[in-house]
Amino acid sequence: MTGHLVLIGSVGVLAAGTFAFRFAGPVLRPRIATRPWVERTMASAAVVLLTALVGTAALTEGHDLAGVARPTGVVVAGLLAWRKAPFVVIVLSAAAAAAGLRLLGVP
Repeated sequence: MTGHLVLIGSVGVLAAGTFAFRFAGPVLRPRIATRPWVERTMASAAVVLLTALVGTAALTEGHDLAGVARPTGVVVAGLLAWRKAPFVVIVLSAAAAAAGLRLLGVP
């Protein structure tokens, strides 16, 4: 029973902390003066972090390389997103590309 209470308490603390961080942004934004170069750097940092996450998820599986099929699907999705295709088309095309390569025996 104690384990359940610890789990529920931990989830509650994490939820309260997440809410506090999300609430602090809009509340503190007008009170904190930032320089324009800081705002540009933060915007670039978000893009870089997202790109790194996509790259890591696309190229690795555990501690090994993911093979060719998964990165090919990501490249197909990236190209279609760049061409501003509908989201459903992007997801289905990427899945079809990866599945087709795997069906042909490409890892």
